Amino acid sequence: MRKKSTQRTLGSMLLAFESFVVFFATLVAFGLKVADGPVVWAIGLSLAFILIATPAILGRKFSYVFGWFLQLVVVALGIWVPLMYVVGAIFVCLWAWAMIAGSTIDKARAVFEKNLAAGQTLEEEQ
Repeated sequence: MRKKSTQRTLGSMLLAFESFVVFFATLVAFGLKVADGPVVWAIGLSLAFILIATPAILGRKFSYVFGWFLQLVVVALGIWVPLMYVVGAIFVCLWAWAMIAGSTIDKARAVFEKNLAAGQTLEEEQ
């Protein structure tokens, strides 16, 4: 059975939830008429789609850096909808937590499995 990365799982859940928040922010931007309707929808839906599709590549080279870039883009939405500065900052903190906690758990799991495997081989030899 393939072990799933906790970092990837936490990041995926966060990005999926964030895509819905960006969609709702798009509705707010459209309602406030911050720009032409098609422009608002093109930017909002494109970003929401990228956020919901990104978990498919998490775990590959530079994928987590791309996740950080997406967090900055969400914060930048505050230019049009000022509350997105606050919401974006919350997501940056959650993304940082997911990356730190996920990698810590993954490292601890690897050490545990290594020690478990070493213990089993010692028992088998006796």
